[in-house]
Amino acid sequence: MQRRHFLAAAAAPFAAQAQPAAPTGSAAAWPSQPVKLMIAFPAGGPTDLTMRVLAENASKALGQTVVVENRPGAGGTLPAQALQQARPDGHTLAQIPLGVFRLPYTTKITWDPVKDISYILGITGYAFGVVVPSDSALRTWTHFVAWAKANPGKLSYGSTGVLTSPHLTMEDIAQRLGLELNHIPYKGSADLMQSLLGGQLMAAADSTGFAPHVASGKLRVLCTWGEQRLPKFPDVPTLKELGLPIVQASPYGLGGPKGMEPALVARIHDVFRRAMGEANHVEALARYDQALMPMNPAAYARFAEETFRREKALVDKLGLGKPS
Repeated sequence: MQRRHFLAAAAAPFAAQAQPAAPTGSAAAWPSQPVKLMIAFPAGGPTDLTMRVLAENASKALGQTVVVENRPGAGGTLPAQALQQARPDGHTLAQIPLGVFRLPYTTKITWDPVKDISYILGITGYAFGVVVPSDSALRTWTHFVAWAKANPGKLSYGSTGVLTSPHLTMEDIAQRLGLELNHIPYKGSADLMQSLLGGQLMAAADSTGFAPHVASGKLRVLCTWGEQRLPKFPDVPTLKELGLPIVQASPYGLGGPKGMEPALVARIHDVFRRAMGEANHVEALARYDQALMPMNPAAYARFAEETFRREKALVDKLGLGKPS
């Protein structure tokens, strides 16, 4: 009962919103065909599973199919790159992970992540942590750090890709603690978990898609990266508790091609905001310790500008920027 009450309370502010004014012009004509929603990670992972619930909710509201298309790789930036060739008619949308804002600092590109995307809606963020196999000798974070210091370059950990938030955060941790780690990138959580469970890795830095494997006794969580401990893992310390002033949630949302009409952006925002507030989507996020983090178009655009500046400082600090 408590869980149902929580989910109902989380969804209530969205359900109670007044119905928006009837759309006009291009917004009224949208959608005239199926809507493609590109996501940055492979099928079967937490992002895929939760975004498919969101797409299904939006499809029902629109009477038109929202088709999820997985585009994993390149640190989660492929959907945003694909927007650069799409028409701004609202029929091509993309998940915008935090890695998009690092792209110009690490790779030569011809477009601007702030100016060349129409920011529509902030959706949620991840809950991250570090996990090891349950039979690992690295019983705690203290053991992890001590083993890494005693064996430079030999502690292998996987992430969901080069320059993703798990990778950069682990590099930040390593730099602060004087560790040399062996990073092995994957395209998404599903492949990463298979390799960790199969013994190809010593540890993984990931979102809480690892939770079912922890529940089954196959993995153990050493630390989490939020502001506070996760309800699902109340005995696991945060990085802040371990003496590292780092909080990482990696918020993401929905974007479209540059040049979308404001009325169309508002129409898509309203549809997907109601869809994200439905109880089944709130519950899907809760399985991975994710919370709703709604941002309207103006707030999401400001977030993009601020994050773009902040990510440059992190990339420069870690020495991972592209050669000048």
